[in-house]
Amino acid sequence: MKLFWPVSIAVAATVFAAGDVHAQSSRDQIRISGSSTVYPFSTVVAESLGKLGKFKSPVVESVGTGGGFKLFCSGVGPAYPDISNASRPITASEREACAKNGVGAFTEVKFGFDGISVGQSTKAQAFELSRKVLFLAVAAQVPVNGKLAPNPYRTWADIDPTLPRIEIEIYGPSPVHGTRDAFNELVMDKGCEALPEIKALPKDQMKKVCNTFREDGVWTDVSEDYSLIVNKLANRTTTVGVFTFSYIDQNKDKVRGLKIDGVEPTFDNIAGGLYPISRPLFFYVKNAHLGLVPGVREFVTEFLSDKALGEDGYLIAKGLIPLPETQLKALRAEMAAKLK
Repeated sequence: MKLFWPVSIAVAATVFAAGDVHAQSSRDQIRISGSSTVYPFSTVVAESLGKLGKFKSPVVESVGTGGGFKLFCSGVGPAYPDISNASRPITASEREACAKNGVGAFTEVKFGFDGISVGQSTKAQAFELSRKVLFLAVAAQVPVNGKLAPNPYRTWADIDPTLPRIEIEIYGPSPVHGTRDAFNELVMDKGCEALPEIKALPKDQMKKVCNTFREDGVWTDVSEDYSLIVNKLANRTTTVGVFTFSYIDQNKDKVRGLKIDGVEPTFDNIAGGLYPISRPLFFYVKNAHLGLVPGVREFVTEFLSDKALGEDGYLIAKGLIPLPETQLKALRAEMAAKLK
């Protein structure tokens, strides 16, 4: 958990004062936006908070990590979200946007982990992939005869003859999703590093090659909730999708995750750090809204509670990979002191 002060103390004081003014016309319902990966976890916490009867169930919107930060950093007051869900840490440019728009201190809460899965229909022929093969399937330019050229690969067997001779068709997160950022870092960049022709390029050129996706219909961006990808895969035996482990875990009757670099995406493999495409999950709380919108403190407390994040917690049942127990205890203590 990190506390950020992207503006001066004087400006921050003004923000808190503004919060007191706005409190007279405050919303009576928490507003949360951001990551599609965090969305199902945040939604079930919101429902649990609403069932307690003291507060209305928070409104949770799935707009992607980048879209969530854009809304979160737009200002302070009832017109702006109280909490931003994220599948990556906030960037320097996003912190600058917060500062520019008068958003003072905000609290970063890292609450667990998720794995990025490459899934397929349970009816499809199972096969395994590596990050190198995934890069060669997705990138706009790849090495051909020692030189970069437009991606010529149409089937998986074109890349590796041991793979099925079926057309490469991938549904995956659009750039608005934090999952896309993580896919770039954990798959595309790592795949690049395995290719000497690309690794030899200047760093700025290498980064562009590594993170530029082909636009010839092989990769299809999905901006909506990842359940759309699950539904696409359920009826297509030749298509694969890039989404998150929680959606695999909650839809085992429809989809399964492929092994990546020989490791299956499972709860234990992600929690143990064995699965190569995993990342932490966050939510960010606007400190000025703690006294502005009723229930913000209680939402955070509920999210970190034992009934949500404990060994048999309802978030674990939804596929969340929890923090190690020592880290979770420290986070709870820190937040309890902060939310007094």
